[in-house]
Amino acid sequence: MADRSALPLATAAPQAVPAQHALKARLLQLLDDVLAHDGYGSIHVDVRLLKKGQKEVILDCGKQHRFVVDHPLGGA
Repeated sequence: MADRSALPLATAAPQAVPAQHALKARLLQLLDDVLAHDGYGSIHVDVRLLKKGQKEVILDCGKQHRFVVDHPLGGA
């Protein structure tokens, strides 16, 4: 049996900062890919409010990339 003590523990809510950094990094990567492409390209961003102070962000650029990020209630 494998030792599971080395595995990271899952948390109930994702951390806001790493999720937002991953989202921004993917968006910039997709933009670079579209600009480098020798033809037409598009990126569609869809944001939905979820419960518990979270937002679902879907980046659609041929494939869909889904991110769930925390946002402050009351927003800025």
